[in-house]
Amino acid sequence: MSAVLQPHIEMLPMALYDVDEVLAIEYAVCPFPWGRGNFTDSLASGYSCWVCRVDGEMVGYFVLMMVIDEAHLLTISVAKKRQGMGFGARLLRHAMETAQGGGAKRMFLEVRPSNEKAQTLYRHFGFRQIGVRRDYYPAVGGRENALVLARELTENVA
Repeated sequence: MSAVLQPHIEMLPMALYDVDEVLAIEYAVCPFPWGRGNFTDSLASGYSCWVCRVDGEMVGYFVLMMVIDEAHLLTISVAKKRQGMGFGARLLRHAMETAQGGGAKRMFLEVRPSNEKAQTLYRHFGFRQIGVRRDYYPAVGGRENALVLARELTENVA
């Protein structure tokens, strides 16, 4: 009988040396990606930036901005070949726990109306739409609205 090896999954604070790997994922999965400056500025500003690694391979990341008792999820992505495996949920759960640990009582995020997979994930975790930002995102042939979602963090993280 052979033992099944379980993958080693780690959530680690993002460092400057991670940015090249983050950008590789960002450019592969986002139609209008953040650039190097967005990530290095987030790190320099002290935002909560995290990566998820499986057996050393980066599979995703998020950037969370904390302001007093609110958290704003600025970006979250999973490598294309790792999507649909639960890493988005793992990253979002970690972002919510990080926000709670930092004293946040509520978490906000924006999502494209066209990104139905992300909306499904966010709704599973209890996020609800509270508004719309008109022409927020760049899009092919113009601009796309953003749905503004929020979730109270006073209850348990799903």
